[in-house]
Amino acid sequence: MKKFINDPADLVDELLEGYALAYPDAVTIEEPRIVLNRGLEGADRVAIVSIGGSGHEPCACGYVGDGMLDAFAAGDIFVAPGADETFRAVSLADRGKGVLLVILNHAGDLISGRATVERCAGCGIDVRMVVVQDDISTAPRTDSDNRRGLVGCVPIYKIAGAAAAQGMSLDEVAAIAQRLADQMATLAVGVRGATHPVSGKLLAEFGEDDMEIGMGQHGEEGGGRMRLRSADDTARIMMGSLLADLGITAGEKVLLMVNGMGSTTMMELLLVFRGCMRVLGERSVEAVARKVGNVLTVQEAAGFQINLIRMDDELASLWNAPSSAPFFTVRSGS
Repeated sequence: MKKFINDPADLVDELLEGYALAYPDAVTIEEPRIVLNRGLEGADRVAIVSIGGSGHEPCACGYVGDGMLDAFAAGDIFVAPGADETFRAVSLADRGKGVLLVILNHAGDLISGRATVERCAGCGIDVRMVVVQDDISTAPRTDSDNRRGLVGCVPIYKIAGAAAAQGMSLDEVAAIAQRLADQMATLAVGVRGATHPVSGKLLAEFGEDDMEIGMGQHGEEGGGRMRLRSADDTARIMMGSLLADLGITAGEKVLLMVNGMGSTTMMELLLVFRGCMRVLGERSVEAVARKVGNVLTVQEAAGFQINLIRMDDELASLWNAPSSAPFFTVRSGS
């Protein structure tokens, strides 16, 4: 393992310190390991909060800012923060209008999220929780509670954050976030696993010509091991599964995102995106929202995730609403 780090025990605290130093106008770091939106001062609206393990940068600290997240509680590398940290993030973000808590469907995250919702109920903080369960490789849509959470959290941050910024109530923001969560599907493919930056452990092993469709965020097996395919062929295989899962038909509108997992180059991601767009064109499906890049990474893992969401005019408008998070800036009128 070759990584430019200092004492592994200080890794998370130092990366958060570095992040705050890089973006001092956008965020501040509050104890313990909470990234807080500076724009919260004087805000009179619903707040958006999320949690997760570190090591996936820019997710999710990079999406704290006006029009997106208001607080993010960071755990250790690939480990969710505890209930105390989650509760503190919610408490710091709450402006008296309620809090939407966005949780990815992983065991530790769910434990902390549910405990926080229960604790908030006892102290007068109004909280709604939306669970991101977008990985179609882990269970059928009829059993979506057993689907892992992947990069679909980021469109929820953006769209729910925009709804909150427009002054919608907590019930309205939560309903929009849940509608989005219910209309998305994500599929990942890996060709090389990451190494844990503290332990040096390899998270997934591949042969020289192998790829795996359905691989989880941290190298979990997905059952789709096969020989490496071209960008177009891989995009076609994955898009076929995603479109079938959502039941997308001709004339519908979608959000299409191709997320790099750390070391896959932008060249490759753009080739894959081109292949995905060709599939949509052949099916007469319109991509009204698009994003390509390293959105949620797993250190130097090689591969990508394709996220597809059924969209409508309201969701598209919220996606295009202004935001000023360091890693997701949308300017007014763009």
